[in-house]
Amino acid sequence: MGTTQLETVPEPKYWHLKTVLSEALDRDFVVGEVLPNERELAARFGVARATLRQALEQLELEGRLQRRRGVGTTVAPPRVGVAVGGAGQAWPGEGADGWEAVDAADAPPPVAVVGLLGTAAEQPVHTVRRTRVTHGQAVAAELLYVPTASVPGLSAIDAPAGPARARAVLRELQRLTLDGQDRSVELGSARADDAKELDRLPGAPVLVVTTRYFTAAGTAAVSVATYRADTCRLTFGDSGVEIAHEDRAAS
Repeated sequence: MGTTQLETVPEPKYWHLKTVLSEALDRDFVVGEVLPNERELAARFGVARATLRQALEQLELEGRLQRRRGVGTTVAPPRVGVAVGGAGQAWPGEGADGWEAVDAADAPPPVAVVGLLGTAAEQPVHTVRRTRVTHGQAVAAELLYVPTASVPGLSAIDAPAGPARARAVLRELQRLTLDGQDRSVELGSARADDAKELDRLPGAPVLVVTTRYFTAAGTAAVSVATYRADTCRLTFGDSGVEIAHEDRAAS
């Protein structure tokens, strides 16, 4: 067979630089150390700053680097294994799932969530915000969308705004019989509100886990959880199937 067009495409400069930088991180830096600024790094490796920036962005995506507010770019620690779901098929908030209730409000969900819930456009739903903390670090932010029809008893509960209201929604949801759930994962960019909660910069790479919870009547709730892509290694179920890069310490 002849040479394909793809085989004739030269390796991008930033990709080669990424490999060089990765070796330098292992050799010359330690976890948590702040890297020199872009101008110094570009001069050190003899590349344009645009090329350097592409390489740094790729290393951040791979979990080798972290951009921290007010600090700069630092060498990232190995990813933390975070279990997502399991064979128990539990409702959000059941057991010690590591999530902390932050707030709850009634508002129309995004269009994509409307499609998953099957509710009418612009119809308000209970929106619960939670954060997930692992080893003292916020690793995920979640928005849980619950239609009012799923928790009819909530209207009789006089719970103030904030965590108390969020916990009330979760308790009412857990009164239902869970028939099953499905889940999808995709790579995304941190929105401003999620970035603030996760101590990331807006646009930083994240893993977005969307879960639909079902009862006999249909979709009862939808969770959209945003995980830090630089620190998390997500596992699913009892088999521990990994969908992110493996912990470098184990390689």
